[in-house]
Amino acid sequence: AGLGGVAAASSPCEKACNPRMGNLAHGRALRTDTSCGRHAAEPFCAYSEDAQRRCRRPSCGRCSGAHAGLAHPPAAMADSPFRLPRTWWQAAQDAPRETIRLDLEAAFYFTHLIMVFKSPRPAAMVLERSQDFGETWKPYKYFAANCSATFGLEDDVRQRGAICTSRYSSPFPCTGGEVIFRALSPPYAAEDPYSAEAQAQLKITNLRVRLLERQGCPCLPAGPAPQPPPSLHYAIYDFIVKGSCFCNGHADHCIPVSGFKPIKAAGVFHVVHGKCMCKHNTAGSHCQHCAPLYNDQPWQAADGKTGAPRECQSCKCNGHADTCHFDMDAWLASGNRSGGVCDNCQHNTEGQHCQRCKLGFYRDLRKPFSAPDTCKPCSCHPLGSAVLPLGPRTFCDPSTGDCPCKPGVAGPRCDHCLPGYWGFGAYGCRPCDCARSCDPHTGDCHGSSSDVTWHNEAPPFQAVLNESEPTWGWEDEQGFSALRHSGKCECKEQVLGNPKVFCGMKYTYVIKTKILSAHDKGSHAEVSVKIKKVLKSTKLKILRGKRTLYPESWTNRGCTCPILNPGLEYLVAGHEDVRTGRLIVNMKSFVHQWKSALGRKVLEILKRDCN
Repeated sequence: AGLGGVAAASSPCEKACNPRMGNLAHGRALRTDTSCGRHAAEPFCAYSEDAQRRCRRPSCGRCSGAHAGLAHPPAAMADSPFRLPRTWWQAAQDAPRETIRLDLEAAFYFTHLIMVFKSPRPAAMVLERSQDFGETWKPYKYFAANCSATFGLEDDVRQRGAICTSRYSSPFPCTGGEVIFRALSPPYAAEDPYSAEAQAQLKITNLRVRLLERQGCPCLPAGPAPQPPPSLHYAIYDFIVKGSCFCNGHADHCIPVSGFKPIKAAGVFHVVHGKCMCKHNTAGSHCQHCAPLYNDQPWQAADGKTGAPRECQSCKCNGHADTCHFDMDAWLASGNRSGGVCDNCQHNTEGQHCQRCKLGFYRDLRKPFSAPDTCKPCSCHPLGSAVLPLGPRTFCDPSTGDCPCKPGVAGPRCDHCLPGYWGFGAYGCRPCDCARSCDPHTGDCHGSSSDVTWHNEAPPFQAVLNESEPTWGWEDEQGFSALRHSGKCECKEQVLGNPKVFCGMKYTYVIKTKILSAHDKGSHAEVSVKIKKVLKSTKLKILRGKRTLYPESWTNRGCTCPILNPGLEYLVAGHEDVRTGRLIVNMKSFVHQWKSALGRKVLEILKRDCN
């Protein structure tokens, strides 16, 4: 009932859905141990009774497998019970026990079995199923006139939910008696049909019935005339295995499993096939996993009680991957929101969601990140760029394309000397031996200050690019550039001395910050930092997170004091440029490598002495 209700609830499969139900025996071979007349013709007689259970005239005949009109093969149980109601299978008379077996080509949902006997029903029988194509078997139900005497089991007539029943083992009626089994009868009747518990009860690959004890028709003799003795045999009109394709609530239509060819049977037009045509972004023969690009959350079967489809959710791969997989660690780290990890990121991207450019490439801001050509190769000058220890290649900043430069070299591509430097070559540029600037090619000093030529660059386009931090940056011992070589200045270690002197500098900002990377822009320098604590700010709103510092002294004075080494944390006290919104670092700034004690002392001075 649960599966049928789900199937009818929503034919477009917008909610939980199930393919059409049918007789799983249709189009498939039923196998038995014997059939009457298989080797030689067999005579038989069958009795039926009237309302007073008196014997009617016996019906006698001959069974022969060699003649179609006299044969009673297993296939007769699986033809149409409406078009051909009087065809039957009959076992050989010398078979006290018999097995009927249905082997399926895939896993199916099995809901109920209906058997209509031509002979009296067996005094004992067992219905069993396999979920592993016949490797192991488990009983569904035992049937016996006396459960305790035959199987040592309780009878469900007296104990609800017992695995044995006496309901279907009476010899009456002597013909036309039914055996009915429902897979979701108590205690499973209230289950969601797609739950793990219900699937353990419903899913089958094989079904078999073992007929264990024959019984004759105990009707009363109609008169004194002797009657021929009844022949003991099993005979069955119909063997109806109701079920459907096994799709976990994610399909309403199925097609044949590869290689399966239905057996034609009289009056049979509908065959239940076993390969699901999946919906809800699921895939697999039984919609048992998510489609290739829909693994952002764990796969779930649909909810057969509420109708919730529980679709698979798409991974966020920014258009740069064709498949993804679910990763439990990523799922837990996200607070059970997203566990999809993109596979084989294309278009020079990388990351869990293909969300950043690979090393050696940078983001083209003029294009959406989903564009296939959004990541451009770095164009660092082979002479002026520094090679980082990450590999033999030079990598640029993946957010801007700016390259790490050698000492005295400037420009996003590191292709010319800084003002105050000359001799662009394999070792960078050398400081001018002049008061101010010199010829960048010869090193000759300019005649006067009016002859100084500054190399101005347009400021680069600024934007927030990748979600994560840049994947490169000079660590303490990595790389080298102008900022690591003080050139014409000798940088002195700064000491926090008299608080009055510190307060007298009238610093407008004091921060704890980690240096991420530094860039020589020719006309100015920029240092990318991550602000970790704000001890003081005046007019500008300074928040924790990424920010840029602007060291004036690196270009105005032609040296690199104060030194800011990428990868290290500093306490920086300087002045705000309210007009441009910049945080300035110069020779007057207080810059010292961060120590907790230093931070506490400066905070105390700011509160106690500088107010």
